[in-house]
Amino acid sequence: MRYGLYARSVTVLLAAMLITLAVIVLILQRQDEMREEMLAHSRDSLHGLAFSRLRAHGEGQAEHLAASLVNPLYYFDLDAIGAAIAHVQRQPDVDYVIVYSAAGEVIHDGSRDIATYGQAMADAFAPDAVAADAVRVQSDERVFDVAAPVWIGEEKLGGVRIGYSLASVRADEHRATAALRDSLLEIGRRHLQWVALLLTALVLLGVAMSFIVQRALVRPIRQLAEAAREIEAGNFSAEVPASRRNDEVGDLMRGFRRMGESIVRHDRDIRRMAYTDSLTGLANRLAFREILDQRMIQSQGAARRLALLFTDIDDFKRVNDTLGHDAGDEVLMSFAERIRTTVEREGGDGALLARFGGDEFVVLVEAMEGDIREIASRLAGRLVEEVGRPIVIEQRQVFLGISIGVTLFPEDASGATMLMKNADIAMYQAKLAGKNCYRFYSRAMDQAVERRVRMEQDLRGAWERGELSLVYQPVFRMADNRLLGAEALLRWKHPTQGMVAPSIFIEVAEQSGLIETLGPAVLRAACIDATRWHRELGHDELFVAVNVSPRQLRAGNLARQVEDVLRETGMAPRRLHLELTETAVIGDELHISSLLARLRTSGVQVWLDDFGTGFSGLSHLRRVPIDGVKIDRSFVADVLRDPDDLALTTAIIAMAHSLGMTVVAEGVEQEGQFEVLRERGCDLAQGYWLGHPMSSQELARLIG
Repeated sequence: MRYGLYARSVTVLLAAMLITLAVIVLILQRQDEMREEMLAHSRDSLHGLAFSRLRAHGEGQAEHLAASLVNPLYYFDLDAIGAAIAHVQRQPDVDYVIVYSAAGEVIHDGSRDIATYGQAMADAFAPDAVAADAVRVQSDERVFDVAAPVWIGEEKLGGVRIGYSLASVRADEHRATAALRDSLLEIGRRHLQWVALLLTALVLLGVAMSFIVQRALVRPIRQLAEAAREIEAGNFSAEVPASRRNDEVGDLMRGFRRMGESIVRHDRDIRRMAYTDSLTGLANRLAFREILDQRMIQSQGAARRLALLFTDIDDFKRVNDTLGHDAGDEVLMSFAERIRTTVEREGGDGALLARFGGDEFVVLVEAMEGDIREIASRLAGRLVEEVGRPIVIEQRQVFLGISIGVTLFPEDASGATMLMKNADIAMYQAKLAGKNCYRFYSRAMDQAVERRVRMEQDLRGAWERGELSLVYQPVFRMADNRLLGAEALLRWKHPTQGMVAPSIFIEVAEQSGLIETLGPAVLRAACIDATRWHRELGHDELFVAVNVSPRQLRAGNLARQVEDVLRETGMAPRRLHLELTETAVIGDELHISSLLARLRTSGVQVWLDDFGTGFSGLSHLRRVPIDGVKIDRSFVADVLRDPDDLALTTAIIAMAHSLGMTVVAEGVEQEGQFEVLRERGCDLAQGYWLGHPMSSQELARLIG
């Protein structure tokens, strides 16, 4: 049962009544407590008053009796003593009268034969009574004892004790307290009747208010809710009750009617905008997901099988960066048309194409008969071929590829979300395989992704935990074999896996964005070490080379970071060399050139790393302001065996020198390689034959 507005209002009223009832109960409870407190105070007052009167009476009677006993006690006239105490003993509430000597022995106890004569008084009050020099009052729960000494001049003859029974006093107190309690209970009953009447009136008021709320507020709102449910179900012509009420509810109902009419007018346009990609006219992510859910439900228990192809155009960002976003949109529309034509031709009946945004397209293929894997494979292959054909934009040929991930239902996943995730994983594996290809999803891919995610998690905070450290590979001048500098290299000693290869964790850091945190930290640490070498060893010309990732270049704040580090460490800018790969500058050469020009103006040198392995090779030497190039180790490795590598290396050295650039050879591992490169005029070299990567302290010893 739905907990609606009427139920809520009734709940509020019931809660208010319950709270009121609770308050009344508390008041009545407090009234009972007050009655008991009043009775206790009254009982205490009566008790105090009774004892006060009894004390006054007893003290007076004891003093009077003591005075009348002076002569009889002096002359030891027992008959006169008995006659004197008999009068007191006959009085109401007197329990005993005892005349005693100064030593505390009984002289007369009021009995005819004085049975206790000569005995010492042994009760609890006796010691204080015998020792008293004036009237002494003592009491317990049973008796009220008043003792008065008998004096003749300065001599104490003894004393007299009168014991009053407290039974009658307590009986009087109980009777008075009971009468008072009965009176208070009668008053409470009258109050309770009034409370019951008020509570009945409150209940009636709550019922009336509930009825009014139901008629005036809940009913019209319920009618609006029913109309809203109809509209939600797609019946936009649902009838909204008319209202002549001139209040807020009437305004709400009339406004709701106008809103429903407006929804009817715009529903068609909204549906088109919500389910269609505005650029290509294809289905968008929302429409694709709804259709995918429907197809998967229809496929359950049937022979129908589905294949999901997740496609991503390779290096499409280069188009936007070099030709602009308008040209990029034109390329997307052309590729979308190619993909649409291919899917219609190869995908069979029921094939669905959608654009998820950017350069991502998704294809859903179904098959009642035949091998769905073969169908998907044939379609993916044709897509790779079609997209791989060049396209002419602004009189320029654009070559792009496409990476495709393929996953099957129900083999690979039971739900739409997992199916799309698996296709994305397979697409990522296609990119890792070299792009412009397709890959089918497998369980092993999940494990690879999990390993990468775990490595990314472990890499976060690794610098702060001291797991990451820098080592330095010496760089020597080939002409005189003199140490001129060192390249800073990052190493990771994992607490459980040991040393992790830089090629693995650097790629993870680059893709996850962690490189934007690690890069500045490495730069600062390398400059601190280089400054210490200069300060402690006095080597003025020793430089340190630090690698810069493409992500750091694209961030746009590299120049400011370098300036801040140089200022903080006090290192001379000419002793810092920044190394960036050729692929890092592709796509936005104008921005990169401006950034590198600012760095070079400050005195920092810029080297192009892994030279010759990029997309356009030597062409970047004339467009990007750099100070030197590093010949990739793949050319150096075969320089003694492959004439082509030797010729290419020689050409790189000659052209770089013609442009005034320094040339560094990487990966020199044999003496023969070193000699050949020196003969060709190579300036600097590094490699295992010259020196392995070492710690800062080891390099300092090598320098010294």
